[in-house]
Amino acid sequence: MMNKPPRRRKKATSGASADSASAANSAKEDISQQEDPGSATITVTAVEIPELTEDEQRDRLHLERRVEKAVFEAGKALMELRDRRLYRSTHGTFEEYCKDRFGFQRRHPYRLIEASAVFDNLMKMCPNGTQTESESGDGEMCPIGTQTENEQMCPIGTQILPTSERQVRPLVTLEAEVQRNVWQQAVEQAGNKVPSARIVSDVVQRIMERTQVPNTYQLGEVCQILAKDNPELRGKGGCWGIINNVGQFSCTIKTWDGEYTVGLQHLKSYNYLPAECEQMRVICDRISRLRENENLEEAAHAVLKHLGELKRPYLTAVEEKLLGLIEREYRLLD
Repeated sequence: MMNKPPRRRKKATSGASADSASAANSAKEDISQQEDPGSATITVTAVEIPELTEDEQRDRLHLERRVEKAVFEAGKALMELRDRRLYRSTHGTFEEYCKDRFGFQRRHPYRLIEASAVFDNLMKMCPNGTQTESESGDGEMCPIGTQTENEQMCPIGTQILPTSERQVRPLVTLEAEVQRNVWQQAVEQAGNKVPSARIVSDVVQRIMERTQVPNTYQLGEVCQILAKDNPELRGKGGCWGIINNVGQFSCTIKTWDGEYTVGLQHLKSYNYLPAECEQMRVICDRISRLRENENLEEAAHAVLKHLGELKRPYLTAVEEKLLGLIEREYRLLD
């Protein structure tokens, strides 16, 4: 006798499924009853965003200033590392140290140092373009009377500052007052926003075209540095150097302790004869080789500094003996 096939069980329908189907049918009926379903009105509840309080506005400006300043803090740190020769225990030159420690190419650390000086100068501007008369504890320059509970702050939005080294690079060879004027013009041209490097360069170019003085300096020429009120040349006034690059409005000059890009207004030629310039080049190279020695003592450093401020194209007999003695001490002479 054959077995009967099993009876097919009916599929159970849950109450939830029935309710869902009923809701879907109801929705279809509602839509079908509308003349134009596309014109259905959707109600959106607007969320009101509260305005910043005065404390929040001050906090915002303070944090923005910290971000702006952070870009240039590296330049200040590099300047101290260079001036105090804190790299001497591991590296012979500042350039080698920066390349190994930070991955900087030869010119980059000097650009950061120059940019930090420009940034500090621009920080001195008030909304009206004049120098402020007070400074807060964290270095923020502000007008007198603009005070908060813990510090003095500039009013919100009154001071636009650079945010990159590239933006201030066209300003490094200009006088402090000219830097501030150029930056203000660039900010205005950018619609009261941070100007690009191109805008800053265009403003500098227009000013230079009005007051252009031809650069008559030549490679190998010996010049004196005139620091005047240029903060980036602080401590370099009176030093002599050899020009190794001639630009349109500046020169790169090699001195006893490094290389600097100097505006034409900060240079004065000694008008030495070619033979005298060659003598000074030899002296400069001898001093530079000595400075690369990481074990150079302070006494030797003082002698080299003295030689770097000579006002004549030769060494006296005593100076030659001192330089030769230092070279032998550090085995740069046989």
